[in-house]
Amino acid sequence: MVISYLSYVYLCCNLLFCVEPVSVAFSLSDMQIASFLFYQEKMNVLVEPEVHDIFARIPGFGFVQTFYSQDTSDLHERVDFVACLGGDGVILHASNLFRDAVPPVVSFNLGSLGFLTSHTFEDYRQDLRQIIHGNSTLDGVYITLRMRLRCEIFRNGNAMPGKIFDVMNEIVVDRGSNPYLSKIECYEHDRLITKVQGDGVIVATPTGSTAYSTAAGGSMVHPNVPCMLFTPICPHSLSFRPVILPDSARLELKVRSRRMHEAMHGVSFDGKRRQQLSRGDSVRISMSQHPLPTVNKSDQTGDWFHSLVRCLNWNERLDQKPFEASK
Repeated sequence: MVISYLSYVYLCCNLLFCVEPVSVAFSLSDMQIASFLFYQEKMNVLVEPEVHDIFARIPGFGFVQTFYSQDTSDLHERVDFVACLGGDGVILHASNLFRDAVPPVVSFNLGSLGFLTSHTFEDYRQDLRQIIHGNSTLDGVYITLRMRLRCEIFRNGNAMPGKIFDVMNEIVVDRGSNPYLSKIECYEHDRLITKVQGDGVIVATPTGSTAYSTAAGGSMVHPNVPCMLFTPICPHSLSFRPVILPDSARLELKVRSRRMHEAMHGVSFDGKRRQQLSRGDSVRISMSQHPLPTVNKSDQTGDWFHSLVRCLNWNERLDQKPFEASK
């Protein structure tokens, strides 16, 4: 069953405010939202430590709080919802902060593309109040439960300590700077299903289906569809087409090159946290038990099709004009 509405049965009072983590200079937009949440909505505003250092130097923003970034295991218990200001990268960064349960995330678009950021900055007061106090026309607001993948790196059959990653878009195993073709064995529930020879392979969520996977020829999938996308990158065989697997699939991607100098591969998680893979190393992939809930502007399907048209110009074409006889 898909949960469609979000409403709080208790007083919503703690918010995590996420902005571009590499940003050094704050914009007026960041300060406007923080001030609105604290002074008008009486919310406790938390930010990451490096962002807190910047706020601390601005007069009038001593109310902004932070947390210990080395241990975020209980962060979901301290935060009622997350507000992201920026592009899609900020949402991916927010997802990375929560390994287990994730609070609802509302995102305001200030980026260059913003496929996932369905809310505009101009409406931030209205949209935030609907989440905090409830929508006057509904029992709550629409949300989309976005599937995440749990990924773990193994070496010599043993799990590597600290090498567990939760991804919202995709995991990519590729040949990196290696000039030779990737040679990756792909297993599903310990059964060999295929061998990848090419530049690499993408395993994407429905949310990530409109990112790297689409560029590599994969389908675009609605985020409510429970599945994984298995998309080869520039495969050596023209018959190797992308496929869609059920969310119950348990995949393992294993590096199996014969020569040591051909075996150096890389794996990245949502385009970051890149790790090196050697011959015999593998990555095990399964559906995470903790999806990421995002707050919709209208509803799940309406927001998705709006983003397809707005960001990707999906099926956009000029209408044929009626012929008018010359006078």
